Amino acid sequence: MRRRWLLGGMVGTALATALGGGGCSVLPSQPYLQRRDWPLVVRRAGDSAAALPPVSGPPVSGPPVSGPPVSGPPESGPAVSRPPGRGAGLVLLVRTVQVGPGLETRGLQTLQQDGSLKSDFYEQWAVPPAEAIDDDLRRWLADSGLFAAVVGPGSRMTADLVLEGELLALYADLASMTARAALALVLIDERPGPARIGPGRIGLEQTAAASVKLEGTDPPALARAQLAAVAAMLRETEADLASALHR
Repeated sequence: MRRRWLLGGMVGTALATALGGGGCSVLPSQPYLQRRDWPLVVRRAGDSAAALPPVSGPPVSGPPVSGPPVSGPPESGPAVSRPPGRGAGLVLLVRTVQVGPGLETRGLQTLQQDGSLKSDFYEQWAVPPAEAIDDDLRRWLADSGLFAAVVGPGSRMTADLVLEGELLALYADLASMTARAALALVLIDERPGPARIGPGRIGLEQTAAASVKLEGTDPPALARAQLAAVAAMLRETEADLASALHR
């Protein structure tokens, strides 16, 4: 009985050594992929935008991402003078931007050649897109010179106008090699009837959309193009509001 037990133990040890290779796994080795977070930050800087390096994750290989900064205005040089518009004495409340279908995740989205939408697990925005664009929109309009003040929810200031938005699209279309961004807008006039910018409370209801050509399909190029599309979308939003104020 003891001999059979010893023999079974020797066979088991030999089998484990053959399969395990002295402690090595028989499973194929998989390279470790670390997530990278890209900042979805768009500010006025020569009215253009470029992708910043990821705020976390491995460094981007290849040449550095170039272009004007999107984190703030240039540190040197004369300030850009923006004449006040008709609504310069008005207070604009920008309500929280709502999230459109399929835009709840942070992964960079690409529309594939077959029409399917892919959300990248390893390449993602630093914060949810609607949350980032909410801040981008408020700061962009505050710097436009169209309003006396641009405030967010919770402000104690009495708003003359209220802007509501819903993020409808933010993705790279690989078939057309373009990045697309779209924001549905509704401008509500809270002032008494005679002072309103239109015949009713709704001063504007439309979608600001923009597309920018992709320079490549690697993550830095995808992030750069989508940031540029967001900047173009914000410029269109500003133009739409300026047009509504001058009716």
